[in-house]
Amino acid sequence: MSTVSPEDEVTRICQELIRIDTSNFGDGSGPGERAAAEYTAALIEEVGLQTQILESEPGRASVVARMSGEDPSAGALVVHGHLDVVPAMKEDWSRDPFGGEEADGLIWGRGAVDMKDMDAMILSVLRDFARTGRKPKRDLIFAFFADEEAGGKYGASWLVDNHPELFEGATEAISEVGGFSAQIGGQRAYLLQTAEKGISWLRLTAHGRAGHGSQISSDNAITKLARAVAKVGDYQWPIELTPTTRQFLDSVTEMTGVEFDPDNPEKILAELGTVARFVGATLQNTSNPSVLKGGYKHNVIPGMAEALVDVRTLPGQEQQVLEIVKELAGDGVDVTYDHKDVSLEVPFSGNLVDSMVDALQAEDPGAKVLPYTLSGGTDNKSLSRLGITGYGFAPLQLPPELDFTGMFHGVDERVPVESLKFGTRVLGRLLSDY
Repeated sequence: MSTVSPEDEVTRICQELIRIDTSNFGDGSGPGERAAAEYTAALIEEVGLQTQILESEPGRASVVARMSGEDPSAGALVVHGHLDVVPAMKEDWSRDPFGGEEADGLIWGRGAVDMKDMDAMILSVLRDFARTGRKPKRDLIFAFFADEEAGGKYGASWLVDNHPELFEGATEAISEVGGFSAQIGGQRAYLLQTAEKGISWLRLTAHGRAGHGSQISSDNAITKLARAVAKVGDYQWPIELTPTTRQFLDSVTEMTGVEFDPDNPEKILAELGTVARFVGATLQNTSNPSVLKGGYKHNVIPGMAEALVDVRTLPGQEQQVLEIVKELAGDGVDVTYDHKDVSLEVPFSGNLVDSMVDALQAEDPGAKVLPYTLSGGTDNKSLSRLGITGYGFAPLQLPPELDFTGMFHGVDERVPVESLKFGTRVLGRLLSDY
């Protein structure tokens, strides 16, 4: 029996994954995930488990492997991560974003929190199971997807549409952005993700009359677009609490004694420390203009101008939000989807939730575990089309001063080594016992 423990190698795997540049620019211009997929598959096959590398397009590679459980009739659990990362501008970082350096007890680099840390935890636990012959109770489907950072078109979504057989028998899934600790009212609590907002990436297109820049222009596409973008970006969406967010805020009130006031949400958000921004974005729908395009020369009035708007919708409100955006944009501006994906909300109850809570509390006795809504999205959206219920559970016990949520897509992304080891222990317990 091997003496190598998952904790012995999780740091090395995380560093090596970070050093493989898998930047996803969203336009197909990046390096793709093939190198990281081959590295991942080699680690899995080294311990005797078969893998499949599947490419949706050249270089856009995902990896899937299945481990048989003691009870094949039990619903399989999908344990998944993504191999791609958002781009990083080296000059903005204090360390090489693709160096995977270990310094001050931290692993630095793009993907350290989103989500090559979780990929490394999954791989180290998987390898330990295979090396030691430990058999999970149910089948485990391990998946490492391409393209999550651009909506999953070349990753999870493509696999669900083209290879649903890979997920045969799966009923539940766990992935990123949940299970991490936060300081709430001076107490440590773990946030388990049971809901996520929907994605509506909208394109606003204004048409007008092209002409010379020196002439009077009463039908200017850029003027129309600017007016529409300002209205959409400035719109104050009302506060609306979903069941998950209401349950979360009720738990915060129990911990802190601070009641939620819809007229002054900042009062309770102030109790949440570094996760206040994450949670604050789930109290309402959001619409953020992100790109403007129009014109090509100073003295030429263009006939068309475009804007991209990142809209995130509360569960069940996708159509309602679209209608409001169209009304705000006004006549003469077309509103179309570039990408759309569903919102998700599942109960904070059941055997899997109980097992996740038990695994956390085994490593941190007495820990409080709260459900929360993610303002972003995960590949659980794609898996939901197969009837798979997904949760965010990438367990990390974090130092209270570390702004963990602020590092998602930020600069100087880093994760503590001890947090990786903690998460590996928790994940190992969960996959052994559930």
